Amino acid sequence: MGLSKTQRRERIQKRIRKISFGTAARPRLSVYRSNKEIYAQVIDDTKGETLASASSRDKELSKSKGTKMEIAAQVGKAVAEKAKKAGIDAVAFDRGGNLYHGRVKSLAEGAREGGLKF
Repeated sequence: MGLSKTQRRERIQKRIRKISFGTAARPRLSVYRSNKEIYAQVIDDTKGETLASASSRDKELSKSKGTKMEIAAQVGKAVAEKAKKAGIDAVAFDRGGNLYHGRVKSLAEGAREGGLKF
């Protein structure tokens, strides 16, 4: 019997987390995608704290109209802007077990446009 969709995603997520570990010099940009919303956090795993975050539920972004892809790009730009204010310019990208496709890819490209380096 095969794995369910969530079990498969969790297995992929663990494999990614072994490789991409956020340090103070290069924190991890973690992405969580639900059916309706998308969330992004810049995390320092050595201290276990979130340095910057943005989501499609933020007040300034929830008012904006557009497709989920366009909103994901705006979330990427917003998290890049907040990370720049915190003094972060390079991150390790953690796609959270999702494919690098669609909204996750759009968020990553928005973060790159905002000035983050992967």
